[in-house]
Amino acid sequence: MATLSEAYTETPLLLEHIIPIDFDSFKEVPQSHSWPRSGDESPRRMLNFEGDHFSVPAIDLESPDAIEMVGHACKNLGIFQVTRHGIPSSLLREVESQAWQFFSLPARAKVRAARSPGGATGYGVARITPFFNKFMWHEGFTMMGSPLEHAREVWPHGYRKFCKVMEDYQDKMKALSERLLAMILKYLGISEHDIDWPRLRSNPSSALQLNSYPQCPDPGLAMGLAPHTDTSFLTILHQNDSAHGLQFHREGRGWVPVLPMDGALVVNVGDMLHIMSNAMFPSVVHRVIANGKRHRLSIGYFYRPPMDFRIGPIHGLTQASGQEVAARFQSIMVKDYVQMKAKNLDKALSMIRIG
Repeated sequence: MATLSEAYTETPLLLEHIIPIDFDSFKEVPQSHSWPRSGDESPRRMLNFEGDHFSVPAIDLESPDAIEMVGHACKNLGIFQVTRHGIPSSLLREVESQAWQFFSLPARAKVRAARSPGGATGYGVARITPFFNKFMWHEGFTMMGSPLEHAREVWPHGYRKFCKVMEDYQDKMKALSERLLAMILKYLGISEHDIDWPRLRSNPSSALQLNSYPQCPDPGLAMGLAPHTDTSFLTILHQNDSAHGLQFHREGRGWVPVLPMDGALVVNVGDMLHIMSNAMFPSVVHRVIANGKRHRLSIGYFYRPPMDFRIGPIHGLTQASGQEVAARFQSIMVKDYVQMKAKNLDKALSMIRIG
């Protein structure tokens, strides 16, 4: 069974694209992390967008209309927030606490958990870094299943609680992801048989990422996370409700902030759901801006099919009302798509588009 780590072995990274700078030692944004700005792209200007009345929908998953609302949000925005999602608030607080514990360590301690050049897990900067001329004001810790290998390097005798919390959180996120995907299939009128549901659930190549955006001395010059789409089916994000920075791009409006809601989780559509829905659901372009007032934290769960799962437009969506509807994408093995995107960040979808 292929793994996400194996999918990345063909695109090993340089150490400069793995190891973050020691953010605490910089009183100014270094040239390596200073992004040119012009007019509409200024993060400071984007912060003023909070006064607009547009907002990301919040959906109560226990509502009788939840399936319709989730499907509508996927189709019209590709991003929404969910409440009454079944994730205990105590677990959200605990995973956040453990993340703070890690990111509060000195740089020399965090680097003991560094990701290997061809690996998918461990501490480092975002994997999208090599596609940009400047570095981002970000550090992350990625894990798939138990983070034991890396956590033991950091805490030789105190890693158990960190591992337990992260494993428990991933289990709960997997269950929530499956619940959301089942709701989306019902909205589409697609049966679980049409997508080989048992195999899809058998060994997902999902990942959990802890994201740290340190307080920035000049957020107008820095970028927390550069614009991109996720490779996943769905991404579920817990943002600290004391600071914001996530934005998504909305045609005709520009960059729209996704303001934290107490107890809510942000859900966005990724490339693989975009492909499976035959482009009915948009894969959302999003970014994170730097914060000059406080250190920001978020926890993202990326729900992906198994690496050897073949992804393509669902047959039922190309047979609307008994008539053929053109498939907009070629089917492709998940591993091959991950490798394609690792080499062509913003061109992968167009490379498998038909016509």
